[in-house]
Amino acid sequence: MRLLFFISAFLVLGLSYTSSAQLNRSIPSEKPKLIVQVVVSQMRFDYLNRYWEKFSDNGFKLLINEGTYCRNARYNYLLTQAYPGVATLATGANPSVHGIISDKWYNRNTGNEVEATADEKVNTVGGSFFSGKYSAKNLVTSTFGDELKLNNANSKVISIALDAGSAILLGGHSANGIYWFDTEKGGWVSSSYFTEALPAWLDTFNSKGLAKLYTEREWKALQPIQNYEEADTTMIKSVEKKKSIAEKLKGMVDGIIGKPQPKTDYKALLENPYGNLLTKDLAIAAIVGENLGADEYPDLLCVTFSANRFIGGKFGPQSIEVEDTYLRLDKELEHFLTFINTTVGKENCLFVLTSDQGIASTPDYLEKSKIPGGYFDPKKAMVLLGSYLNALYGQGSWITGYHDKQIYLNRKLIEDSNLNLTEFQQKVADFMLEFSGVANSTTGHNLQNGNFANGIMVKFQNSYNQRRSGDVIINLEPGWVERNGNITSANSPYDYDSHVPLIFYGWKTKRKSVLTPVYLNDVAPTLSMLLGITWPNGASGTPIREMLE
Repeated sequence: MRLLFFISAFLVLGLSYTSSAQLNRSIPSEKPKLIVQVVVSQMRFDYLNRYWEKFSDNGFKLLINEGTYCRNARYNYLLTQAYPGVATLATGANPSVHGIISDKWYNRNTGNEVEATADEKVNTVGGSFFSGKYSAKNLVTSTFGDELKLNNANSKVISIALDAGSAILLGGHSANGIYWFDTEKGGWVSSSYFTEALPAWLDTFNSKGLAKLYTEREWKALQPIQNYEEADTTMIKSVEKKKSIAEKLKGMVDGIIGKPQPKTDYKALLENPYGNLLTKDLAIAAIVGENLGADEYPDLLCVTFSANRFIGGKFGPQSIEVEDTYLRLDKELEHFLTFINTTVGKENCLFVLTSDQGIASTPDYLEKSKIPGGYFDPKKAMVLLGSYLNALYGQGSWITGYHDKQIYLNRKLIEDSNLNLTEFQQKVADFMLEFSGVANSTTGHNLQNGNFANGIMVKFQNSYNQRRSGDVIINLEPGWVERNGNITSANSPYDYDSHVPLIFYGWKTKRKSVLTPVYLNDVAPTLSMLLGITWPNGASGTPIREMLE
């Protein structure tokens, strides 16, 4: 009853909001009144084809059939992770320029690990003490949203995601509102970097208790298990002798993918599709609460569906869980698009959908088809590297950190030992090539002083930031992934990690399929050109010609 009351009240708000907006719908506005930028985290390009027959006509299919579909869109750097991805989309720059080189990195000055958006100097607004200690201070360039605000202070920029990093990096420094989910208290929060208090509409949304309702809901398969033929069910059937797999299969036969925790554990929303449902609900509430798209000043709403990333890393891209997540997300998109078309109007709203990264198949899955692959264990590799350096240069803590294929060396110890840093880096790079699964290894010195025109080293260089990157960076062979607690991950330059969907739909968008190569740092310059505003100050992308014709 509580949920029905909320939905009814929500519809009344939506209808009152749309009463004037439904007039003169046939003529697009001079500029889009609302830009909705949707990032489906860790969505590989092939998912659209794989699940096509099961999608509804008004979700993903609607975007492709009536929009401009860039089929050849890729990230052009080495370390394809979530936060470098959203930062690249927002800034039009590669990580070498915008500074978000990975989700985490090592700070040479403090000796501590740095999370991309963590900030101890700010305070939480609206939630638990630690949930709001995030800001955009590590993003060193402006975003499309920032430039939109600089162009006209009356434009509004709102960004939301379950995780703080995605919401902040896609929204930028000067957004009107950036909100993320507090997994301790179950509400949406922000930080003092962005605001002094949550808006009334968000307080109202939090008070409805939807997070608790969705957390306690069972995740049941949307379709009968036998219908998930696109998933890797053959592996499950062939290894039933393994207890964990057998228990999983039994749960699926019963129609249950995941059971709720005995008590309310809001972290569960990060790993099930109801987290996406909650995100979509908030996106609709933001449009109504902020009156987005209601006047002649273009507004920007950034929405990241983060749950897909956590589900993909935990279960793998060929899992039933991932397939079910996308079938459910298709329904949420259908509802979201219907709401936008009814309120703001398709002709007044430019809808952009893409992803921040792809994901690799699990090595176990590849092994069944005799395709090479494997796991690279960085902890073991660093132990062996440390022993090698001790044998070569004497006992010492020569390595200060390893983060996401980046090795950070103890530069002070190297200098105090009167050793040449460049030669030391090269020794380490050469040694790393001895490990199974390592395809390339290069040094910071090479990346600082080289000028690469093509090949894999261009992607190394696009990921390298002199102030933040490691002394040595490695790249694994295709099919190889790091052991990081999940069964697979992204973080490579290969097609399965870098090739993602890119679709424009709505305002003045033509129905076409674009086959020419597009990089994801082209998105922000394209949006800037469409609005006639200044590009983000570090942008290096090229506007997509087919969107401007």
